[in-house]
Amino acid sequence: MDDLLLATARDAALTAGGMIRGHFERELNVDSAETHDIKLELDRRSQALIESILLERFPTHAIYGEEGMRGDPDAEDQWIIDPIDGTVNFFYGIPHFAISIAHRRSGIITTGVICDPMRNELWEASRSSGSVTLNDRPIRVSCRCKLSEAIVSVGVSKTEGAIEKGLPALGAMMRSARKTRMMGSAALDIAYVACGRLDAYIESQISLWDIAAGSLMVELAGGVVDLQPHATVTDKFSILACSGTIHFTHL
Repeated sequence: MDDLLLATARDAALTAGGMIRGHFERELNVDSAETHDIKLELDRRSQALIESILLERFPTHAIYGEEGMRGDPDAEDQWIIDPIDGTVNFFYGIPHFAISIAHRRSGIITTGVICDPMRNELWEASRSSGSVTLNDRPIRVSCRCKLSEAIVSVGVSKTEGAIEKGLPALGAMMRSARKTRMMGSAALDIAYVACGRLDAYIESQISLWDIAAGSLMVELAGGVVDLQPHATVTDKFSILACSGTIHFTHL
C-alpha cells in the first residue's frame, strides 16, 4: 500500500512538473495579483492534474491543497498538495520552484515527494521504509556543527505580524551564520535541508502544504523539525527544520 502511495505521488509530481516546465517563460494567465503574491491559472490546472492522478488510484482519499479542499475533511487518508510552490519566482522567470505532494493517514505524514522540474530533481520519502532519496540516491542532513559555518534560509511572510517576528530571526542569522538566504520556495528550502545543502530553514508563518512533504524528508534524513501551530492565524505554522547538529539559541 505504502509503495503505491509513493509511486502515485511520484507520477503526479512528475506529470505536473512536465506541464509546468512547458509553460516556463511563456505568457501566463493571472487569476489574482495581490500586493505580495500572485495566483496563476496554471496553479489551478496543476492541482487539478495532480488530483486527477491521485483520486484515480485512491478515490476515497481527500485533498487538502493551496487551491482548496476536496472530499471529506475528516477522511483518514488525505493528500496535501502545493501545485506550484514558488509561484512568484515562476511568474518572473526565476527557475526556482517546485511541486510538493504529501500523504497523511490519521494526521501522520507517511509519504512525501518534491519535484524541481527545472533541475530534474526529485526528492522522495516513505515513513514505512524509512527511506529518503534525491534522484534515487539516499540523502542525509548536513554534519556541520557550527552556526558560523552554516547556510540558513529564513522565510518571512508578508503580513505585519510575520514581518515583526521574522525580521529579528533574519537579523540574528545574518550576524551569526556564514550565509543567510531567502529563495522563495519553502518546499525547496526544506528539501535542501534534507540533503545537506542548507543547514536550517526557519519561518514564523507558513502553510502546511508548503512543508508537509519536506518535513518528513528532514526527519528521515536524520534532522529535526519543530513545527508549531501559529498562535493567532488558523492553518498556519511556525517551523524550524534543521540538521540537529547546531543549536539555534537566537530563536
